Amino acid sequence: MRILFVGDVVGSPGRDMVKEYLPKLKSKFQPAVTIVNGENAAGGKGITEKIYQGFLAAGANLVTLGNHTWDNREIFEFIDRAKYMIRPANFPSETPGKGIAYIPFHGKELAVINLQGRTFLPPIDCPFKKADELVEEARKRTPFIFVDFHAEATSEKQAIAWYLDGRVTGVVGTHTHVQTNDYRVLPEGTAYITDVGMTGPYDGILGVERDAVLKRFMTSLPVRFEVTGGRTQLNAVILDVDMKTGKAKSIKPLIINEDHPFFD
Repeated sequence: MRILFVGDVVGSPGRDMVKEYLPKLKSKFQPAVTIVNGENAAGGKGITEKIYQGFLAAGANLVTLGNHTWDNREIFEFIDRAKYMIRPANFPSETPGKGIAYIPFHGKELAVINLQGRTFLPPIDCPFKKADELVEEARKRTPFIFVDFHAEATSEKQAIAWYLDGRVTGVVGTHTHVQTNDYRVLPEGTAYITDVGMTGPYDGILGVERDAVLKRFMTSLPVRFEVTGGRTQLNAVILDVDMKTGKAKSIKPLIINEDHPFFD
């Protein structure tokens, strides 16, 4: 069984990459389940229903979110009927939407859990306790459990991966937009990478216009961040999973950009 996960899609450049390359990636790698993080898809902040539907049309089975979930207010109009979209499960209990979804494949189910870290991000509910709750729930239905952990601190990402090692199939980090080189399968069978990376502008700074970011660093003054144009990239990972145990056999990073072209 194979899972394809595409990292944070940023603005229209990221959406264009998904539209162009997701069908090609699915054709080449034949994943059973395809997941896209879309929390930056609408101009770098939030998501709209049209964009959500576009991801599904391109081949995604599920869309995950993160700390920018509520930045585009249109989400309040459709999140509760978006069957194949989840937001961080450790948002307060009164929050619209859901934090876990079950995706059918080959007569089985993959449970996908979205969580958000608290270090350098808003102090929401504990992701470790919420993970315990949802993993226990999911394991009553399936041994196949995948976690998108949207967090700032690498230490917090590593901590939750070790905490869940052997209890879930994979933990992948999102949010920091730069693909890390620490992908591996932990000793008890959980695949891990600190950050999958982003899908969108290649020559910006985390997808944003460089001049604005430089001004912010050099002056400490508030600036308006805009998604930049130019060359584009797609970052993703592929997990291969044991069909009997639900444990990961391997995790492989994928990069598509001008320096790493895609070959069918």
